[in-house]
Amino acid sequence: MLFQATKMSLKIDTSALGHPHKPKCAFNPLSRFKPLSKVVFIASAFAALLSSSVFSAESEHEIRLVSAGTGVTELVLALDAGNELVAIDSTSYVPEGLAHVAKLGYHRMLSAEGIIALSPTLVVGSDVMGPETTLNVLKQANIQVVQLPATNDEPQLMSNVDTLGQLLNRPDNAIKLKQDLHQQLQSLADKKQQISDAGAQPKILFMLLQEGRGARVGGKGTAADTIIALSGAQNIAEFDGYKSMSQEGILSLQPDIILLSKRSDKPAEQTNAQIAQELIKEMPLLAHTPAGKNGHIQTLAPQALLGGLGISAISAADTLASTLLKQNQ
Repeated sequence: MLFQATKMSLKIDTSALGHPHKPKCAFNPLSRFKPLSKVVFIASAFAALLSSSVFSAESEHEIRLVSAGTGVTELVLALDAGNELVAIDSTSYVPEGLAHVAKLGYHRMLSAEGIIALSPTLVVGSDVMGPETTLNVLKQANIQVVQLPATNDEPQLMSNVDTLGQLLNRPDNAIKLKQDLHQQLQSLADKKQQISDAGAQPKILFMLLQEGRGARVGGKGTAADTIIALSGAQNIAEFDGYKSMSQEGILSLQPDIILLSKRSDKPAEQTNAQIAQELIKEMPLLAHTPAGKNGHIQTLAPQALLGGLGISAISAADTLASTLLKQNQ
């Protein structure tokens, strides 16, 4: 249609001159396209502006996440938001596919400069993330900082999942994760009831091993105590917090199961059997406990002790409950 309209205009102009073969003035056919060129230019400019606006909007919604705290990082990964991570703290673990994610310091001792250098848009951590001076500097740099409350029960865990789902634009994933976690906790409660119905609660002793320090036993109010209670067993350490105990003191408690955990920033490289052998070698009297005699010395993943009631803690409690059920058969 464009070509036809132009051609028609040429016929009209040349006939109006009275001499179709020798026009009195030169005619530039491209002049007919000037209005069209303006339209094309305006349309192109508008398209470029629209594209720029869309790109700007996408940039504003880009998430660059720093996760501080193993429990928080586990939830981020469970929400399938690992691709948003730019850094994690030293207590967190990520799969090999996210090896490029930067590793920061301990989540209680974060450096503002190190975080700001990564240009994050969001920093999420536990209620003990800090120090406060670092968090204030991040806020002054217009970085969103969110501290999730400690998870000591299912309602708070579900609330934290909802919060993260909103922050990371994963509301549907949050709904699915809450369903999965509820099912896991329900299954754990069923196992706990079976253990209770079987009779006396198994007696469990938890020991935390650290290089350069003697073994410490976890008492009431510790993360290990929570895991033991979830499994349906009894923590035989009656004191609060952590305390050092002699071999003789542990022997007198006669634990049915000894749980061990090595505090480290790296995933455990030793097997359960290797750690048990190492413990007996260092503390030979433990071989005379029911746990030592029956080979009931097991390991507990360090991350299960750091995130409150989280994914690792639930998994550890479920594994322990399954072990107790097998021993009762």
